[in-house]
Amino acid sequence: MRSGKPQDDEGLLTASGEARAGTLFRLVASFMAVVMLTFVLVEGWRIWRDYRHAFVNAENSVSNLARATAQHAEDAIRQVDAITAALAERVEGDGILNLDRKRLHRLLHQQAQIMPQLHGLFIYDAQGYWLVTDKTSVPPNANNADRDYFEYHRTHASRDVHIGPVIKSRSTSELIIPISRRLDAPDGSFAGVLLGTIKVDWFLQYYGDFKIDQRGALVLAMRDGTILVRRPFSDKIIGTSLAKSDIFLKHLPHADQGVAEATAVVDGTQRIYGFQALPTYPLVAEAGLSRESIVEPWRHDMIKSVLVLVLLLIGLSAFGWIVLRQLRERIAIERALLQAHQTLKSLALTDALTGLGNRRRLDGVLDSELGRARRQDYSLAVVMLDLDYFKRYNDHYGHPAGDRCLQRVGEVLQAALKRPGDLAVRYGGEEFTLLLPDTDVDGATTLVQEILDNLRRLGMEHLASPLGIVSISAGIAMGYPARQALTAATLMAAADGALYAAKEQGRDRLHVTCDVADGVG
Repeated sequence: MRSGKPQDDEGLLTASGEARAGTLFRLVASFMAVVMLTFVLVEGWRIWRDYRHAFVNAENSVSNLARATAQHAEDAIRQVDAITAALAERVEGDGILNLDRKRLHRLLHQQAQIMPQLHGLFIYDAQGYWLVTDKTSVPPNANNADRDYFEYHRTHASRDVHIGPVIKSRSTSELIIPISRRLDAPDGSFAGVLLGTIKVDWFLQYYGDFKIDQRGALVLAMRDGTILVRRPFSDKIIGTSLAKSDIFLKHLPHADQGVAEATAVVDGTQRIYGFQALPTYPLVAEAGLSRESIVEPWRHDMIKSVLVLVLLLIGLSAFGWIVLRQLRERIAIERALLQAHQTLKSLALTDALTGLGNRRRLDGVLDSELGRARRQDYSLAVVMLDLDYFKRYNDHYGHPAGDRCLQRVGEVLQAALKRPGDLAVRYGGEEFTLLLPDTDVDGATTLVQEILDNLRRLGMEHLASPLGIVSISAGIAMGYPARQALTAATLMAAADGALYAAKEQGRDRLHVTCDVADGVG
């Protein structure tokens, strides 16, 4: 029995050791299982998050692309709209039968050289015959009475600019977008058509600079769905309709901009689309990235992550190193994407010529400032400024000099604003707008008078102006949103009315209106 005790003790010790080893094994196995399960769950969550981020980033990209292409088209057409409006006024004022054709030809040729998007400028009489063009020669008996835009203006009395579907130029065989206006005789009858044409290739060159996948698409279409420009380009696609696409059927009737996933009616490719209707013209810009191009990088990343996970389950130390490295790379990539997005957003809200904010920036800030003024019960002033006789300035000195003049004025405005909350924007053309929160009449008047004085001190020569120097007129509208029924529209309209009053009083001065609700200066 004595000899058995040591054996029993040894057995107990062995059993105890095996139990502890088993427990430790189970603990380690359980710990490893928990660790591996945690890694699998964490990695699965990360893969799902990257999947969502890939689509969020794609939606941001197509939205920005759509806004950029829409703004590009808006600017290009607005330039043609402006020049044709000015030409129409001149032609109707002189009378079709009294045109100085040589002088008009020189003017049209000069404008065509200034605006690179232009294919040509044309003036037709009531029978469709060419009267004046920017071209060096006119084909004998050239007649465009059979064109759709000509028939449209012959049968419609509207004075608005008309944008037609893509046509092929009879003089150069290029694909062009016609932008036309009706010309009226003194008695209001149809007298002809003034036409400006934009090269489709000009849009294609711009679209070609965007880095999108091979299955992506950029489209400019009419509001009825007719395709004007598309990348990738095909002659057969131009002029076809997107009216039955999901964007036109389900989204555009309810919103002028947005993001949607849809299958293209042109090529059947499934894409994430950003769409933007132009605010001024009946056109729609679309930017699409193929779903496959979005998922493919994520899929490759997922495969790599799974392989890494397997290696991590074999060696936890290697796993940690790989995860940290990938995390650092991912943070750097996300930071770069965020910075690029913010940079693009900043560019979309900045006027490229003057460096001031643009009209979109003003629209985004004005409503929020109205709401803040209502809550905190302080006054809000809006100033509309317009360069005096600026068209004469451009005609006399040329558009490059006009651009430099606008830049100098923008510098004067920016230098006059001392508070971070004040905002100066280029509203359009030679018009500028100041937004002055928490500013009363005296403060706004003092600031605007300082701007007028500083501009006079610059003494920029303007021989086409009665004053001999570049000057500016200003209209100030001030109100208390907490006490008056003010909206952005009424405030802007009041400022515009005050500007008109300043112009009527002789220019190079300011005019103030405080009774914004009634629009009385």
